[in-house]
Amino acid sequence: MALVVTLALVVFVIIAHLASGRKPEQKRNIQAATVMVAEVVQKDIPVELRAIGRVEPYARVTIKSRVNGELQRVHFREGQTVKSGDLLFTIDPRPFEAELQEAKARLARDVALAKKAEKDLQRNENLVKGGYVSEEQVEQTRANAEALKATIEADKALVESVQLQFGYCHIRSPITGRIGRLQIDQGSMIKANDDVGMVEIVQIMPIHVHFSVPELHLPDLKRYQAQGPLRVAAVIPSENSPPEQGELTFMDNEVNQQTGTIRLRGTFANRSTRLWPGQFVKVILTLTTRTNATVIPYQAIQKGQSGEFVFVVKPDFTVESRPVSVNMTREGEAVIDKGLTPGEQVVTDGQIRLFQGAKVEIKGTPRGKGEETK
Repeated sequence: MALVVTLALVVFVIIAHLASGRKPEQKRNIQAATVMVAEVVQKDIPVELRAIGRVEPYARVTIKSRVNGELQRVHFREGQTVKSGDLLFTIDPRPFEAELQEAKARLARDVALAKKAEKDLQRNENLVKGGYVSEEQVEQTRANAEALKATIEADKALVESVQLQFGYCHIRSPITGRIGRLQIDQGSMIKANDDVGMVEIVQIMPIHVHFSVPELHLPDLKRYQAQGPLRVAAVIPSENSPPEQGELTFMDNEVNQQTGTIRLRGTFANRSTRLWPGQFVKVILTLTTRTNATVIPYQAIQKGQSGEFVFVVKPDFTVESRPVSVNMTREGEAVIDKGLTPGEQVVTDGQIRLFQGAKVEIKGTPRGKGEETK
């Protein structure tokens, strides 16, 4: 028994001796956690709403013929960009040209008859004074002259109508836009106002982007829109280019009761034609800009039982767990309403080993900077 006690004492002395031989510096190095930090800064941050939008043409026109006839010629290529007034189709104008000539000839004949009737009326009015013609004859001549005047007006209307029909044989583009697929071939017989259009033209400069946002944003939308035009950006997911810039031009007059959203529309100049009808884009609607906002990287935010917090690095290289109030997040940044002061440092990486009062070593900081870093 005495031998066992003696051996235990020897082991204890050896362990105590080894423990007393450790250097304080080594112990402190084991306790220090390596972290990455970022400075709390102040800067202007835009207040934005984000949604998925669909590109739609500024205008969409279906071309139809107003007259019957043979499609004599097509003056464009499918997919071509045309300008307002460009000739698109020619329908055989010869039947309408012949009808126009006939109408003009009828007008000329009736004008000549009307002139003769006027002269007859003047002559009879002079003869009735001498008793050479009766009053009844004068009235008849006057009626003939008036009837011919009405006939002339009808002839003029007919000439104008046929001229319109003749003009409809040459179909021109009403807008500047891009031609779609041709629905009828050259040489086919065309029916006036057919249910199927001949071709469709869409205007893409400018162009619209339609999108919806939750109705809870409606008060902010109305308030900021009353202060001036709101900027809208369209991000094309498949491209790395900067977003297209436009302006909010329409807000629907009611909330969709089924989805609880309000429909909006942005208008874009689209001079580079990057936006294409039917395309889906990411929409960023800027409501206003918060000036001098307190901003930190979003990865510094931690979530606990009491809410959101961050680890703040103090001058002695220990950390403080501090609750924060996050107002909004944007592109990897968090806007802080309260809890932080510009110039402070918050931990952005390595939080898993931290606790209140833990010592840290900032990654990238020289080892000789202060005893606390050792």
